[in-house]
Amino acid sequence: MSKTTPPIRIVLADDHEIFRDGFKVMLRKHQAIKLVAEAANGEELIEITRKHNPDVVVTDIKMPKLDGIAASKLLLNEFPLLNIIALSMFDDDRLIVEMLEAGVKGYLLKNAKKEEIITAIETVYNGKKYHCATTSFKLAELIAKSKYNPHRKQTLPELSEKDKQVIRLICQQKSNKEIADVMNLSIRTIEGYRDRIQEKLDVKNIAGIVIYAIRHKIYEP
Repeated sequence: MSKTTPPIRIVLADDHEIFRDGFKVMLRKHQAIKLVAEAANGEELIEITRKHNPDVVVTDIKMPKLDGIAASKLLLNEFPLLNIIALSMFDDDRLIVEMLEAGVKGYLLKNAKKEEIITAIETVYNGKKYHCATTSFKLAELIAKSKYNPHRKQTLPELSEKDKQVIRLICQQKSNKEIADVMNLSIRTIEGYRDRIQEKLDVKNIAGIVIYAIRHKIYEP
């Protein structure tokens, strides 16, 4: 993002003040993103979103008074183009699926690294979906089989048979070296395949590849 571009304005909602404080400290050195307001529950989130009209909302799923799922549904009904990222603990798989089905653009585990949080915010701000890099295979399968469909309005990409073979091996949790051995190719070539596949599918990481593959029956668990 250039110096002349206005920062991405975000609102943060989480009922733990310590988490909000840590989030603020993290963003302090990142001038491309500005935290304009924070909320401790879903009701406050709706109020401050209406007041500040942020570019991105980052919200915990579990909150008092009104949880992240209900708050997101209300906000997206009022602001259909609002970019929302769900925050969750590692064992909230079904709640993450509910958030995605409600229309949020992405999700992050609360232990995500700073670099990934920044990437997620920038990704949804640019109108794309973001799946947490540490998504478990179980969660990827739940998302793929849910009503959530990030490719509903997109033209499906053309994938070669080798692309599909690499995708299947990725879904089997094979490393680049293991895929290279199976396909009798170099590791560098497999890395190139991975990069091109992510570009074709418009996803940021392996989680996005797995979700796409299961949903489109390229791979069946």
